[in-house]
Amino acid sequence: MPWIQIRYTTNKQNADLISDEMMELGAFSVTFLDAKDTPIYEPKPGDFLLWDETIAMGLFDAEIDPEQIIEQLKTFPFGQDGQYKVEQLEDKDWIREWMDSFKPIQFGPKLWICPSWCDIPDQDAVNVILDPGLAFGTGTHPTTSLCLKWLDQHVTAGQTLVDFGCGSGILAVAALKLGVEKAIGIDIDPQAIQASQANAERNGVADKLDLYLPQDQPDYQADIVVANILSGPLKELAEIIEAYVKPQGRLALSGLLESQAEEICQVYSKWFDLDPVAIEGDWCRVSGVKR
Repeated sequence: MPWIQIRYTTNKQNADLISDEMMELGAFSVTFLDAKDTPIYEPKPGDFLLWDETIAMGLFDAEIDPEQIIEQLKTFPFGQDGQYKVEQLEDKDWIREWMDSFKPIQFGPKLWICPSWCDIPDQDAVNVILDPGLAFGTGTHPTTSLCLKWLDQHVTAGQTLVDFGCGSGILAVAALKLGVEKAIGIDIDPQAIQASQANAERNGVADKLDLYLPQDQPDYQADIVVANILSGPLKELAEIIEAYVKPQGRLALSGLLESQAEEICQVYSKWFDLDPVAIEGDWCRVSGVKR
């Protein structure tokens, strides 16, 4: 069926109110978009963050009169200050459109991440089947890409691994399929634990992956530790993270802007001989070997 899209550009305080009112007026859905290309880093579980300038985009049946919807929204104080735009959307299979936007991606010589609905490009490669969904981490973000390329280079058969802040489990699952014998995933979000478990089962490695919330995390040392989180937690939890790495073990840290790398290097150089910082776009990876 055809649709009408009403976009309202406003501040983050009013965007949520506009969303509620659009739903009351018959919107099938409301999506929030960044109006100024301002990054929001991964929020804590339960947090819901909006940009200072936010677009609330309501999707309506094409038979409605968009001017009437806009006039209704303007009767509220929060609907009077922003800018409105009406767009006609062609009739499409929007689920198929969304699925087609995700393609298999290669990370290094051996490793591919493939959505379940796509054909596997290379049957002889290490193929991780993973769909966009419940938790952060599909391989498309530079921070995840940097870690996957590093794992493709450094994992050898029989090693052990800790994925600190496992999210979707993409790094732990990829490492297991590359040859890691056992992996541990740790995350503060119970949904991330569920997503990691589901992705491990889909890829046939659930028997080799143990998952923990922080209060249950084990006393353990691994050959490889990856932590794709944010610079703040990487600094605050540095002693916990480094303790998971065996002597002569390897560490990879990401979730960092290039401008944050020097500070993280200063913290971790107490324990590790660090490699040159790897950069992808505005993001980077810090890695090294424990002394």
